[in-house]
Amino acid sequence: MIWDNNDDIRLVECENKARIIQQQLNACRDERRPYVFITNTMTIKPLRRLLVPVSMLEEETYKAEICTYLARKTGAHIILLQANDYGSHARQNVNRIVTHIKAVSERSGEPISYEVAQARKNSFKLIQEAAEQQRDFQHDLLILTASRDYGLDDILFGPPERKAIQHALVPVMLVNPREDLFSLCD
Repeated sequence: MIWDNNDDIRLVECENKARIIQQQLNACRDERRPYVFITNTMTIKPLRRLLVPVSMLEEETYKAEICTYLARKTGAHIILLQANDYGSHARQNVNRIVTHIKAVSERSGEPISYEVAQARKNSFKLIQEAAEQQRDFQHDLLILTASRDYGLDDILFGPPERKAIQHALVPVMLVNPREDLFSLCD
């Protein structure tokens, strides 16, 4: 696996219980590197397909470097799941990620395989759709952006990334969206 013996990625192994997952999420709040959650209910497979949901939030573009890095190292195919929003922000974020993928492909001389899929749900329900549609996308890793701050609904009902980790059949990688805490492994 790409994250075995890799100091650039933190591996978080835990039981699939909401309380334990939330404790681990809290412990990773200030993490500078991407972190991968693997619970006792997930299947770990070689990385062939990466699912990257892209919402309207600006920090979604931070996932471009991570998914490109992983695709180059493993030869995986990237699926960018674009939120079905009324505005153009999600589409612009997808375009920024595609531009990055193409630039890295040209610079490295190695083509990176990707596609853009249209989600049925909007930015607010995109993570939920990605977690629910796992069998449709047949991906081996789900790459999400961690919540910047927990709001009241996240405190009461849990952040969307915790729910995605609980329902995921494959490992979930989280990228910290805060610029001051982000570092790249490529």
